Amino acid sequence: MLFSPAEFGLIAQGMGIFVLFCALLTGIAFTQGWGWRFRAVGVTAFSVVLTVGLFALSLAPITPTTVQGAVRYRVVYDRNGADAVIAVGKEITPEQLSATLQEAAANLFSLGRNAYGQENLTIRARTVVHPQEGLTQPLYLGQIVRSLRQRHDPHMVLTTDANAFAILQKFRQPDDSATH
Repeated sequence: MLFSPAEFGLIAQGMGIFVLFCALLTGIAFTQGWGWRFRAVGVTAFSVVLTVGLFALSLAPITPTTVQGAVRYRVVYDRNGADAVIAVGKEITPEQLSATLQEAAANLFSLGRNAYGQENLTIRARTVVHPQEGLTQPLYLGQIVRSLRQRHDPHMVLTTDANAFAILQKFRQPDDSATH
């Protein structure tokens, strides 16, 4: 079960109350000289760490974005920089590729990317074809370029390669020589 950011916020608030209770109890333990007072410090500190983590999860969604019409993809290259590559199946259509690239652009966005001064994230989509026995060739079908600074970038540039889809169509057709 995945929690929404709002639910993480509520859990963080509850943990904050628990931290205050632990801190109060720890203070009382120190003033009274109870033997478990140092354990209470550990419980309080650990509760603070959990609360901070839950609060952080309430700030950003951890559930992936889904786009209508997108197909499954795999991230095959992403060094958390300005470039990433996803792999898609050979049966993909240009419309599905557009939706899939938009979904990948939403899911791969991170303000923590180390882009070395670049302003945009480029995500390229590729599939693999086999032009002849024993030869594998990547075929880049399209790309999307989005801002590295805005989560909801209204100026994303999506391009698909019609020539690559024409080449891909040749590999989709069944081989007539195998049926004779």
